[in-house]
Amino acid sequence: MSLPAFGLGTFRLKGQTVVDTVTQALALGYRAIDTAQIYENEADIGRALAASGVKRDALHLTTKIWVDNFSRDKLIPSLKDSLLKLGTDRVDLTLIHWPSPANAVPMDEYLGALREAREQGLTGAIGVSNFTVALLQQAIGIVGSGELATLQIELSPYLQNRKVVEFARSQGVHVTSYMTLAYGKVLNDPVLLKIAEAHGATTAQVALAWAMQQGYAVIPSSTKRENLASNMKACDLRLSDDDLAHIATLDRNERQANPASLAPAWD
Repeated sequence: MSLPAFGLGTFRLKGQTVVDTVTQALALGYRAIDTAQIYENEADIGRALAASGVKRDALHLTTKIWVDNFSRDKLIPSLKDSLLKLGTDRVDLTLIHWPSPANAVPMDEYLGALREAREQGLTGAIGVSNFTVALLQQAIGIVGSGELATLQIELSPYLQNRKVVEFARSQGVHVTSYMTLAYGKVLNDPVLLKIAEAHGATTAQVALAWAMQQGYAVIPSSTKRENLASNMKACDLRLSDDDLAHIATLDRNERQANPASLAPAWD
């Protein structure tokens, strides 16, 4: 499947905040929405989608299965619950949010259940998130080559994750970048500020354009309409080879998402 290059992330957005954010994003032209069971905002997103008047076929919805729902008897029922909350009979993409902690549920069990969800028409495509090279290799061995639509991982100018990206590409697995702005830490970076000034752009636009020019999909989040609109303009920003070379030097393996109870042994 073809993944949208640009969408809206909803991590940490709940209640009326996420309703307002999704409503504003859709009005601005966003059509890809990324959520997850653990975000506890699927029902609120469903409310915003229902009120928007945007046709379902025009949207690309992604959700993620939480680790508590990995067992064969829980995964599909949990996804059906997500669909009920979102007000749809299917999502376009369903991801395994994290590898099973301490391999409590074997990968072949939860990926087998996820594949069955796709066969039942509950999701258009399947993928994984926060997987290492070894875990991605194992997953491809279970579901087969060409079956994973994307690997969603943390990627930013400060965490360029080249080893994982190169392996995913070698296997034909599309990469989705989350936390592309590193929780805003990259916004005052001197290198990005200089590039932004040269292009009459913002540093956020530069970071997002950098990721998209690497071929990654991006899902930035904001609660402010002006920032939502500004972020979209990254789709029209074209960085030079020199710009990209300078950004390549910013990699410092600085990770923002590293929960001790979930994180694998990173590459």
